[in-house]
Amino acid sequence: MTEDSDSQPQEESILEANKKKYYAALQQAQRSNGITPWITYFVHTVLDAQIDAETQIDFVLKKTRFFDRHVSQLDARQTKVIRRMLEEGPQGFAGGLNAKKYISITGVSKATATRDLQYLHDIGILQRVGAGRSTRYVLVF
Repeated sequence: MTEDSDSQPQEESILEANKKKYYAALQQAQRSNGITPWITYFVHTVLDAQIDAETQIDFVLKKTRFFDRHVSQLDARQTKVIRRMLEEGPQGFAGGLNAKKYISITGVSKATATRDLQYLHDIGILQRVGAGRSTRYVLVF
């Protein structure tokens, strides 16, 4: 996972989210002498992209600090899971992490997954949300 791959989907999503507005503003500008709607669209899109860039930069810095702080506490399997969670970007791992997802990512037994999740919780890397069968974990930066 590279920083470029982290930021690329976000850039595309901003442009994709505003594609209909872009074409509507462009069409309106082409039909009249006024380009205000297109300029308004463009300014809003640039501002949204800047906000997204700041979010991405902040996230990359948090990831770096996170690994600097915890690298000695994690084994290869736990690191793999944490990296997988971080691949989801600033919005987070959909639905949090549970034992089933941990097993799916690592291929370990349920007992090992449960022990690892408990360990990661105990050292402050994961925060437990819910209880019982609905227990989920989210990263703590």
